[in-house]
Amino acid sequence: MLEFLTQAAAAAQGFGGPGGMWDHIVNDFSNITEPAAFAAFLQVLMIDIVLAGDNAIVVGALAAGLPADQRKKVIMIGVLAALVLRIAFALVVTQLMQIVGLIFVGGLLLIWVAWKMWRELRDGAHSAGSPEIEGDEHSGLKPAKSFAGAAWAVAVADVSMSLDNVLAVAGAARDHPGILIVGLIFAVALMGVAANIIAKYIERYRWIAYIGLAVIVYVAFKMIYEGWIDPAVGMGTLFS
Repeated sequence: MLEFLTQAAAAAQGFGGPGGMWDHIVNDFSNITEPAAFAAFLQVLMIDIVLAGDNAIVVGALAAGLPADQRKKVIMIGVLAALVLRIAFALVVTQLMQIVGLIFVGGLLLIWVAWKMWRELRDGAHSAGSPEIEGDEHSGLKPAKSFAGAAWAVAVADVSMSLDNVLAVAGAARDHPGILIVGLIFAVALMGVAANIIAKYIERYRWIAYIGLAVIVYVAFKMIYEGWIDPAVGMGTLFS
């Protein structure tokens, strides 16, 4: 716990400490009517909503083949792991974004995420689904056959989706640190409180998922472009 708090404090210093974080938030949201800031906020909001619901759907689908008591445990593990991972990645996001080439690679990763989402939306394949999660029966994912297999599959999926979420939010709000901070807090809150509710509405109103998909594609190409030309951390600096 002490180490975790130390890391959190060090990460907060990347934003100028708690006071600096609050200043960023106040500054960005006092200028939220500006087109660039408002667009960044809407992108962050949509990314958080869609990826929180997608996370819940994947966890429910992977746990679907287990007995009820084991299924509930795997879903709980999945939600808690996603919470911890989102917080962990959020704590180091400012450091991650300073790595040469990571913005570019993150954009490529989001392209893969978007392609996977597109296939799921287009095919609409059915699987058993978990009764605890609405909408996961249309994920097309095969449920795991054992508790250990389901827990491992959920852990791997959580790592991927949590990193996707943090990189997507960071890419969308890179020039607006206050919006970035609020977006990361919002992502954690959604995963912990409302992921299943979001999954239900995404299943009922498929257009929400398509709008989210379009936003992720836009952010992905923006990250690829900026991740190449950025004079400090762009891939182009390796070839100049």
